[in-house]
Amino acid sequence: MDRMQKEALVSDMRQRLESSTLVVVARQSGLTVDEVTKLRRDMRDVSAEFKVLKNTLAQIAVKGTKLDGLTGMLTGPTVLAYSVDPIAAAKALVTFANKNDKIKVVGACLDGKVLNEAEVKALATLPSLDELRGKLVAIISTPATRLAILLKEPAARIARVLAAKNS
Repeated sequence: MDRMQKEALVSDMRQRLESSTLVVVARQSGLTVDEVTKLRRDMRDVSAEFKVLKNTLAQIAVKGTKLDGLTGMLTGPTVLAYSVDPIAAAKALVTFANKNDKIKVVGACLDGKVLNEAEVKALATLPSLDELRGKLVAIISTPATRLAILLKEPAARIARVLAAKNS
């Protein structure tokens, strides 16, 4: 890879990482192609991305940004997982790491705040935005549903009495 390609890659990664709400750093060693493919698929399923990048290029990409706190974590064989959803990348990576001992979460950066491994794992236990939206809709729609049933019930009772009388 020549200098121009590296500059383009760093520029692209800087843009992607800065537009992400969450960037998770993990150490990996000995992942097979099938395992990496599965992890990438799991990440795509939750609208997150997964990238293996040379540490020097990753350090250049995060330098001078809100992600500057990740620089100390970028040593050894690392991978970056990132997403706009503040939970998706952490949840997918922690779930994969729990099943595979070849990858270990090191830390993350959530909107400029550096998180350690324990905080990332705690973040991964939270429900995703879609789950929270579903719960909110259920909470909002439950009273309306109950009110509709309550208003319908007197008319339904009358209809049952009339049906029984005509039988």
